Amino acid sequence: MVADQVVIDRLKDLRRRVVVCVIAIGIGFAVAFWFKEALFAWLIQPMVRALPEIGMRRLVYTAPHEAFLCYLKVALVFGTGFAFPVLAYEFWRLVVPGLYEEAKFRFFMAVSCSVLFFLGGVLFAYYAVFNQAFQFFTSFSGKTITPMIRSQEYFHFAAQILFAFGLIFELPVFIYFCARLGLVNAALLRRRRRFAVLIIFIVAAILTPTPDAMTQLMMATPLMILYEASIWVARFAARSPVPEAGS
Repeated sequence: MVADQVVIDRLKDLRRRVVVCVIAIGIGFAVAFWFKEALFAWLIQPMVRALPEIGMRRLVYTAPHEAFLCYLKVALVFGTGFAFPVLAYEFWRLVVPGLYEEAKFRFFMAVSCSVLFFLGGVLFAYYAVFNQAFQFFTSFSGKTITPMIRSQEYFHFAAQILFAFGLIFELPVFIYFCARLGLVNAALLRRRRRFAVLIIFIVAAILTPTPDAMTQLMMATPLMILYEASIWVARFAARSPVPEAGS
């Protein structure tokens, strides 16, 4: 009976936190939709700067509902980002009661590093990759062909690139957990460096939504740097003591 009551209490707590998260996302969505034009203008700046000066330096839409749906997606993505502190806090409060003190600190550091690395990947893609990639793509315009970029197509392309770079920047965090579990170590990562480079270029080719070599290279280069950094992360993880249960 006591065990059943504990399960029921945990389920009630989970339901309450899910409701809070949904409300937070709804509020974030409403705020983002209010500022939808400013947010979308910030998102398309690299593309607009790359468009030829002769012609329209703006995006277009070709269906009556396309702009509205695009703004909805922009508001949902940014609104979820605005609500992220609430989501992280609710997830933290849900997990923490079952962790030891040492595990709480490690979990907090892991979540914090994951967020920072993901944001680092997103910002790197926006400020470094977008400028170079869009300059390259629009360089093919001329007297016989001119770019007219659809708003929804650009949003999908930009969202995929930003998410892909945010994801690959999580490599050190992933390696840290693998090293803590004993699946990899620094010596193994150094020995498999050649295979890692091959896998990195395969992953870059899969994650980038375009088949051009430049975008794939711009993804593979930081990933190789992160792999080298992950070797030091694996060494640190191996030296860190593992807390015993009940400590």
